[in-house]
Amino acid sequence: MQKNVNLFDRFPWSIRLKIEKLPYLAALRPHQWTKNLVVFAAPLFAFNITWQSALSGLLAFALFCATSSSFYLLNDIVDVESDRQHPVKCKRPIAAGLVSIPAALTMALVLLSSALLIGWLHTPALGLILLGYAILQVAYNLKLKHAPIADVIAIATGFILRACAGGAATQTPVSSWFLLCTAMLALFLGIEKRKAELRLLQRIGKRPRRYVLRRYSLPLLLRMESVVTTGTVISYALWSSGPLVGGAPTAWMLVTVPFVLYGIFRYQLISDFRATARQTQGEEQPQERSERPEEVLLSDRPILLCVIGWLVTVFVIELLHYIGWLN
Repeated sequence: MQKNVNLFDRFPWSIRLKIEKLPYLAALRPHQWTKNLVVFAAPLFAFNITWQSALSGLLAFALFCATSSSFYLLNDIVDVESDRQHPVKCKRPIAAGLVSIPAALTMALVLLSSALLIGWLHTPALGLILLGYAILQVAYNLKLKHAPIADVIAIATGFILRACAGGAATQTPVSSWFLLCTAMLALFLGIEKRKAELRLLQRIGKRPRRYVLRRYSLPLLLRMESVVTTGTVISYALWSSGPLVGGAPTAWMLVTVPFVLYGIFRYQLISDFRATARQTQGEEQPQERSERPEEVLLSDRPILLCVIGWLVTVFVIELLHYIGWLN
């Protein structure tokens, strides 16, 4: 079976550059920036697509990329010794000695302080959200990532803050339905990440080293997954039902529900060990990729096509609604 290739690797301008060529860029982990695309969700869900909202959304996206990269740098500085003993993490620029610790620390401080300042100057609400995200990252790395259930909630909170930042930057009101859909989907991804980690350890026959993984079990995560999956589908379907329930501007958004269902089920299929048992030896297993949602989005063709289909359908519905062809 042919190995899936990250979409960025197909282009000469790939942001997944080799460490030997651009170690300072690689240290920022640009492949993780796809998570920050959530900032565009608020104006998209509210049908507030204008040049001004697009530019403000791009600013919020850039500021979250800078903020998240600053914490990737700080984490790599703190974990530099342990990373050097790891068979994969030893190739990270700081652990490999390609980026010095003083340089990485300077980059982190400049990125974080610049993002907070620019966000505050754009709108105080955006600055406060970025500050809240930074505080959340500190709390997560110091304590929350070691606490079962709280770790998943912290991951979901990060996505909610990204979504709220998009609303603050574009002056788009954030509805309760929007927050509920975002929270449910973020919890789903967090639970799937933990489930994939446990299944990977089971497959290679290793005992979890991290305390938080030792506290989880697959039956528990499957029960949590069932609850959150149901909540995600129901909340999105109700929002799509239209103005009668205080949801989307038009009930035609129900047309997009099948895309959401397929995306969720496809992601579950990827993280299921039995469904991937036919992978040939030596290839990266799909459940390994499901630990990293940002890479699944770009490397799994069916999910990528599903996201593109959802976006195209939403834009068509918004356009027809804007010109008055849809109620």
